Amino acid sequence: MDAEMTCPQCGSENAYHDGSLWNCPDCAHEWTGTDAATAAEDTAIRDANGNVLADGDSVIVIKDLKVKGSSLVVKGGTKVKSIRLVEATDGHNISCKIDGIGAMNLKSEFVRKA
Repeated sequence: MDAEMTCPQCGSENAYHDGSLWNCPDCAHEWTGTDAATAAEDTAIRDANGNVLADGDSVIVIKDLKVKGSSLVVKGGTKVKSIRLVEATDGHNISCKIDGIGAMNLKSEFVRKA
């Protein structure tokens, strides 16, 4: 069994190969090995609406966000220019500068592409 194969629907690691299909005993999902490879390759960072983000894009914050460690708040509707996408394990995958606040990291689920 391929040690890296997980179910693309539920993420279970109990998937097994049966002939030409992969099967998941947890959710009963069946797929071909190429489906899982395609899903693994799609690691693009997306905004709240599902649009793919890229370095240099402008985004708009969709809700008020408290700035950790201060009393400042990034208001919903704030436009952020020239974002930079970063690899982050805590979910903050956008690095940017916001006028009046300074440099900070944002989660892509709280922005939409402008």
